[in-house]
Amino acid sequence: MTYKPHCVLITGATGDFGRAFVDRFAAIGSKIIVHGRDAKKVDAIVKALKVPAYGMVCDITDTKGIAAAIDAIPDAFKDIDLLVNNAGGALGLEKAQEANLTDWDAMIDMNVRGLVHMTRHILPRMVAAKRGHIINIGSTAGNWPYPGGHVYCAAKAFVRQFSLAIRADLQGTHCRVTNVEPGMVETQFSLARFKGDEARAKSVYANTTPLKAEDIAEAVFWCATCPPHMNVNSIEIMPTTQSFSPLAVERFA
Repeated sequence: MTYKPHCVLITGATGDFGRAFVDRFAAIGSKIIVHGRDAKKVDAIVKALKVPAYGMVCDITDTKGIAAAIDAIPDAFKDIDLLVNNAGGALGLEKAQEANLTDWDAMIDMNVRGLVHMTRHILPRMVAAKRGHIINIGSTAGNWPYPGGHVYCAAKAFVRQFSLAIRADLQGTHCRVTNVEPGMVETQFSLARFKGDEARAKSVYANTTPLKAEDIAEAVFWCATCPPHMNVNSIEIMPTTQSFSPLAVERFA
């Protein structure tokens, strides 16, 4: 570890990824801002931490709520030098022509609109301080499409390009931007995608060895603690058991 983030804001901190990120940075003594939409879950995490911590409660899809929550951050936690945009998720796996438009809107709000609003509110502070790092949690889905991925794949492709573009804007500010792109990780992701269908969610990870949330936390931690002169633009991570499929070809009789 060469650089230690002073104050880390983690969105979606009550989920599997988020909690792993919280624990990893708390272990080195960083101040933590724990974001989530469930006040009880946020409060429980804050109380369990042995480092200075603050709970920020708002729905990532509520842009006015994001602005109000950021304005309410106490002075002792305003020196944010690492923002981990982790909140997001997928809904449904139907074909595009059968998909639910409400699910599409929700995925855009979670993965795109919330992320860009959070970034826009925090970034000016980093630029003024000439110190800061935005780490966006993208996905291999942003690079490799798959059936039923449609809007989720597109949203994560947006996150990748947004990360690269703001990196270009930040030239000369000493601020860093990284897009972390996980493949298959066994978390509550599939349970949320399949709206509580436990059997279907478990089948995604059956008879294989997926990554764990802690694996992605190690990658995020490494990117965040590299020397200040080093920027990891993007990092794509898959389990050894996951790879690439041939292109689909329709065959005629």
